[in-house]
Amino acid sequence: MIDKIIEQTEEFVRNQLGEDSTGHDWFHVDRVRRNAIHISKAEQQGDPFIIEMAALLHDIPDEKLNYSEEAGKQKLESFMETIPLKDVEKNHIREIIFSISYKGGHGSKLSSVEAKIVQDADRLDAIGAIGIARAFAYGGKKGQSIYDPAIMVRETMSQEEYRRGKSTSIHHFYEKLLKLKDLLNTETAMQMAEPRQQMMQSFLEQFYREWNGQQS
Repeated sequence: MIDKIIEQTEEFVRNQLGEDSTGHDWFHVDRVRRNAIHISKAEQQGDPFIIEMAALLHDIPDEKLNYSEEAGKQKLESFMETIPLKDVEKNHIREIIFSISYKGGHGSKLSSVEAKIVQDADRLDAIGAIGIARAFAYGGKKGQSIYDPAIMVRETMSQEEYRRGKSTSIHHFYEKLLKLKDLLNTETAMQMAEPRQQMMQSFLEQFYREWNGQQS
């Protein structure tokens, strides 16, 4: 039964996010799923099924991918009603999904090891080479500039400011992406993050060299 539920969930997510162009497409979801499974095995912690389901569904109710926060929640609930799981399992999956978001640094406190693993898996896909590509895909889709030195990096911000405030794709590295490595929960994820962090730092150094017209 578990395999059938996973297959049903995969099909649902592909249909919902398959054509997304903000960096939250099926391929992102699948990478998060694979990261989460790897972390769970390496740490020897967590319920593999709950982790996989939460990873697959984690972006379905995301406000920025739906008309509204309520519309996103209803989309998730409509799907949850179609899968034959116990209420305690469904509640655990919901709890993970609604607690792992960054929210401008105002995310919820995580209450389970499964939530910590899925959050780490999602955050790993926001950094490194993939993270760089996703940052510019999202910024372009939302009409953000690549970079504007006149705009100040926001050191602190409310959840609303994080979502709606003026920023650029380069600023996003300082406002979120470079912070993620130090916010990871598991030793495995921290190790995976190291080369990705170095990749972003090297990219930014080269970006500024080219931006400023340096020839070497």
